[in-house]
Amino acid sequence: MEYVRPEDIEKRSMQIIVSELNGRTWPEPDFSIVRRCIHTSADFDYADNLVFSKDAAKTLCRLLRNGADIVTDTKMAMAGINKTKLASYGGEVHCFISDPDVAAEAKERGETRATVSMERGAEIAKRKPVIFAIGNAPTAVIRICEMIDSGELKPAFVIGAPVGFVNVVDSKEMLMERDVPYIVPKGRKGGSNIAATICNACLYYTGEL
Repeated sequence: MEYVRPEDIEKRSMQIIVSELNGRTWPEPDFSIVRRCIHTSADFDYADNLVFSKDAAKTLCRLLRNGADIVTDTKMAMAGINKTKLASYGGEVHCFISDPDVAAEAKERGETRATVSMERGAEIAKRKPVIFAIGNAPTAVIRICEMIDSGELKPAFVIGAPVGFVNVVDSKEMLMERDVPYIVPKGRKGGSNIAATICNACLYYTGEL
């Protein structure tokens, strides 16, 4: 068994990832996102399923550096985002999924809590740029698209990474048809860890944009 010092584990992991990509590469900061998604999941499918809108990675990095807030659909994604680094740029993470008023309204309307949470996020987006980082609920992505279409929401960016089997693929396709900057792992894969990882990849990126 190879001994790797604790402080070198991530560096060694990244070296293995680059080696196993067999020379495949991307422009930065796209490559940083691809590497970190593979690192988080140990799944090389992310080398093929991540879709970036035009200049998406650079746009996301600039937004974070300029203090944009993040709205996510899960406490897990919220926990995974480096809030200290985000705060150093002036940003904050919001997750409304467990708020009692959100749960009550969702029950009354017969909607998911994720749907109502996105509406709460849209209120923040009226005041400052908001990155929507979706790692679980396709209904969150669908509601974002509906609000874009109605003019209720102009998100600064959408990470559309819901995971699963029901409406997941359709919601991602819907998002990619909208005129909004996005990063989407096509297909069924995604998750709160991937949504958080994409945010962190750009928070940690120190290169030129």
